[in-house]
This record gives sequence, C-alpha cells and structure tokens, in this order.
Amino acid sequence: MDEQDPREDLVETVFRNGTVTTVGILLAFSLGFITHWAANPIPWQTYHLVAVLPILAGIALQMRALSLLLDTKCLQRRIYERANRIFMAGLIFTACGVGMAILLDFFDIATRSALPGAG
Repeated sequence: MDEQDPREDLVETVFRNGTVTTVGILLAFSLGFITHWAANPIPWQTYHLVAVLPILAGIALQMRALSLLLDTKCLQRRIYERANRIFMAGLIFTACGVGMAILLDFFDIATRSALPGAG
C-alpha cells in the first residue's frame, strides 16, 4: 500500500514565515507607490485609470494572499501554493500598473516640456 504521511503535505513554518515577510514587504512597497503617486503634482486624468486599476487590483490580490498566509491553515501545501499563486498574480498586476504609471508620467512630462513657452 502507498500510504502518505500527513506531514508530507505540510509546509515548514519557517519557510511560510519567510513567505509572509516577503509578501508583507512587497505589499508595503505597492501601497507606498500608490500613495506616492497619488501625491504626485501632475494632475490626475481619466486615462490614469489604465495604471491605477491594475495597481489597485494587484494590491487587493496581494492583501488576499497575505490574509491566506496568516491563517494557520496555510501550512497545508495546497492552500500555501494557492496563496502564492494569488500573490504572484497580484504582483504582476501591480508591476504592470506601475509600469503604465511611469510611462504615463513620462509622456505627460515630455509633452509639457515640448510645448512652446513651457519652460
């Protein structure tokens, strides 16, 4: 018979704790970026939603992943891996939104400096 050890499907607590720390730090950076960008002196336009929406969706996914990881049930490999997938999706959304925000600001600044008499 092929019996599985129930502990085989568990994640080491030390490993999980490192993941929680990583997720928490990257979530803090994501929240810091959106806060900093909101305080940017360039006025917000409707087209900024192209960047803001993926950032906010990414932050929400990162928060969900952190919530899952903080639950003791996440020591089960299946739940731990699900939390990691959710976190990676959130990180990708956030990174895409940040990239869009940088491009939008770059093009906005380039357009303003290219205008006659804007300097």
